[in-house]
Amino acid sequence: MPCTLYQMSIRILSRSIQSSNAILNDKNHLTMKRILVIEDNPDMLDNIVEILELANYQVITAQDGKAGIALAREDHPDLILCDIMMPGIDGYGVLKILSVDPTTADIPFILLSAKSTKEDVRMGMDLGADDYLTKPFEEMELLNAIEGRLRFRERLSSQKEKQPDRPDRDAHWHFLYSETKAINQILSPDITGAPYHYKKGTTIFVEDAYPRYVYYVRQGTVKIYTTNLDGKEFVTGIAREGDFFGYKAMLQNTPYIDSAITLAKTELLQIKGDDFFNLIHRHRDVSFMFLKKLAFDVQENKVKLLSLAYDSTRMRVAQALLRLCDKTDSCEIRITRDNLAQIVGAASESVIRILGEFKTEGLISTTGRTIELHDVQGLKNVQ
Repeated sequence: MPCTLYQMSIRILSRSIQSSNAILNDKNHLTMKRILVIEDNPDMLDNIVEILELANYQVITAQDGKAGIALAREDHPDLILCDIMMPGIDGYGVLKILSVDPTTADIPFILLSAKSTKEDVRMGMDLGADDYLTKPFEEMELLNAIEGRLRFRERLSSQKEKQPDRPDRDAHWHFLYSETKAINQILSPDITGAPYHYKKGTTIFVEDAYPRYVYYVRQGTVKIYTTNLDGKEFVTGIAREGDFFGYKAMLQNTPYIDSAITLAKTELLQIKGDDFFNLIHRHRDVSFMFLKKLAFDVQENKVKLLSLAYDSTRMRVAQALLRLCDKTDSCEIRITRDNLAQIVGAASESVIRILGEFKTEGLISTTGRTIELHDVQGLKNVQ
């Protein structure tokens, strides 16, 4: 009988589960699997939890999308069941956020919904859901869907264990090109000439100007930013030592959509447009290096947009500090509060207040414009 999950008979449920001894006695259940259930309807949530606990699963719950995202990042469950229709962040939003987070992207994700049109199912699967169950569903339909996803994940893990020398994701690029060769080719003195030295606050290029060079940072820091109609700035990137910038507009042959200004004394190498395209056409290593950079930029921008849409200001400040720290040899960052606010996408007053909270919590210390990170893990856990 279809499961309404509101008037369920525990006796019938127990008999149904007992009839699937092959599943419940499987060796995969020797270690209890943890399942996160995100559901805003209390009755529905209670009944799903009851089904899963009878089936020997450990269950953690959240009653809205934001809390579910936080639990997924904190507890790393073996599988996530998530309703679609929820206030605030709906199931699609939860799936989208977790699927681009490297720490949660590989967790099996099953959507639950009363919607059953092809468009609804297709949308869920296109976003990366592993399965889609339409309410009402059979008790064993739910359990079989969970078991199937867990078995599939364990098979993948088993295959990885059998291939300990399997290269990581970045290693795939090494079969296509050598980044060392690419950098040596594009940064040849015959191509770049002598380095250019800039004082702090020097504009490198502005929005709507056509690109003439691709830039490489030998020393210093460059802020990449865009401006809205009210003149407010939003930082789209920070280029530090070892970074290229300005190549996207060059490759597209379009005007810059942002501006660049130095944040400190900076030393840049300039690659002329003609030389850049000659290298792209003639040298496989150079073309694949910038292909990888473009792919990374797309993914990074997607994560930034999702963060702006769903993350708290505290979380965005913490993530901005971690990104800036990750690009330096130490965890000391020298940046004005206004520039940090532009990276975060929040008012300077809000950023200053949150930095004060982080100081009180022992996560950071500040001296003038310098911010020193003391508890990187603590910043990663900020919600």
